[in-house]
Order: sequence, then C-alpha cells, then structure tokens
Amino acid sequence: MYYFDYVEPVFRPPSEAGSLILQITIGCSQNRCRFCGMYKMKKFHLRSVAEIATEIAAVPQSHRQQIQRIFLADGDALVYPQQGLMELLDLLAENFPRLTRVGAYASPNSLTTKSVTELAELKAKKLRILYFGLESGDAATLKLIDKGFSPQQMLELCKKAKKAGIKLSVTGILGLAGRARSREHALATAEWINQLSPEYFSLLTMFRRHNDDYFALIEPLTNGEIISEALTIVGQLNPQKCILRSNHVSNILNLSGSYPKDRDRLIAQTEAALSEARKQPDWFNAVPDYGEDYY
Repeated sequence: MYYFDYVEPVFRPPSEAGSLILQITIGCSQNRCRFCGMYKMKKFHLRSVAEIATEIAAVPQSHRQQIQRIFLADGDALVYPQQGLMELLDLLAENFPRLTRVGAYASPNSLTTKSVTELAELKAKKLRILYFGLESGDAATLKLIDKGFSPQQMLELCKKAKKAGIKLSVTGILGLAGRARSREHALATAEWINQLSPEYFSLLTMFRRHNDDYFALIEPLTNGEIISEALTIVGQLNPQKCILRSNHVSNILNLSGSYPKDRDRLIAQTEAALSEARKQPDWFNAVPDYGEDYY
C-alpha cells in the first residue's frame, strides 16, 4: 500500500506485498556486500520519529481500519535506536486498530545493536517477523561477498531473535558462490538452516543488479547447475520445522513446502526438474540472463 513520497527504490519481501510500507531508514546500515546492488545509490540515514508520525497521520482514517500488516523499510530498519523504535511501534498500534504484525529486514549488523530483552520488548509491540539475509553458510563465500560476519556469528545473532520469540525468514542465494564453491556453499547453507530451524527459509537466485564487479569474481552457474545446487540444498535440509519458499522473480524453479512434512516431495520435484532440464542441453548449459537495469 502506498501513501507516501518514498525515497526510491523501495524493496520488500514477497510476503509483504499487501503491507503498508513505512520507510523509517533510508538505505542499509551495512551496505558493503559485493553481490548486492539494492541500496548502493543511497546514503544510509535514519528518519526522525516526528517525520514518520507525520506520514502516519496522512493515512486516511477510513483506510487505517483495513491495515493489518506493516513493513518497516529500508534495508535494515532494525538498526533504528531502541527507544525510537518503541515509540514508532506504539504509534502504529495507536493508529492502526487492526494491526496484527510488523515486519522488517534485519542485517547481522543491526542484530548486534539489540539484546534479547530489547528484541522481546519489540516483539511485545507487534514486531513479529524479521527478514534476514544469510546468503550463504559457507565461510569462504561470505568472505568473498564481504558480508562482514562469519556463519557462526550470524547463527548466534539469529538465535537471539529466536529466543525473543520473533519469527525469522532467512534468505540463501543460489549461484552466489559461482562454480568454484557451489557444492560447499549448498552444503554449508543447508547445515546452517538445520542448526537454526528458522520459521521460513527462502531461496533466491544470483542475478545482475549494480553488481557487475562481483560477477567478475565468479564463474556464474548455468541453469542446470542452479537446479543442481538447489537439489543439494533441499536434499540436505533437515530442520525441525521450517517453511521453504522459492518464489522470487529471479528463481527458475518454484518450490514451496514445509520441512519435515514435504521433504520427500520437494526433493522429488527438484530431481524431476533437473531431469527435464537435461533434456534441453542448450537451456541447461546457458547462464541465466535475468537482471534489473532500472535500480
């Protein structure tokens, strides 16, 4: 839902398509990952509580009754100082009587700024889900993309959110490691998810968006190799309870199911897709050309 003059571009997870988007930060506080071109055109800064309160007041009263979910943008809204974030969540509760859930992106950097107690306080004020970009569970791949945190550090940070009762939607990226470490990337990512068992795990596929320098560092996977990497991940996944999604526009294979209930079906579906892909060698051996030129 749009009511405001956003500082473009604005990004949100697929599951927040029907949410009111409030831009409480501009850009991403981390904004160092080599593969990511989402916020390279923005200089990170916080917007004041007063600015955001003015925007909330601009939402028509008749519309406020319809809003049940709100997403806090930009790329790292959790980094917002605790007291200010608490004030904002109170404003949302006061102005949107049917509000059930607030969501936000969270980087490893922003999770370092919040204790378990502080996260629990935010959860009590309806911050119910955080979207976390793991990207890879492989330490070498994380070093290559300049994530700034190790797999173990990110695991411990995410455990804080879990302990506070906040749901986590974690993202891994197919093709991120290129051909050189495809298998290591897939195995380590699945193992990381198994250790955390987040509520949601989403697969995206590496694509071009202001990141040509990163593509020069890797040998990109072909369509067939991407499906093969996905098969390694779904075959190694064994979390206690987790919903798997692969529904981003970048994905060439759409997967959806719950672990452990749908594990066998998801593996069979991916195996079937790989088998079909091998029947089309030109497509199998082609590198995906999906990219976004506008932003």
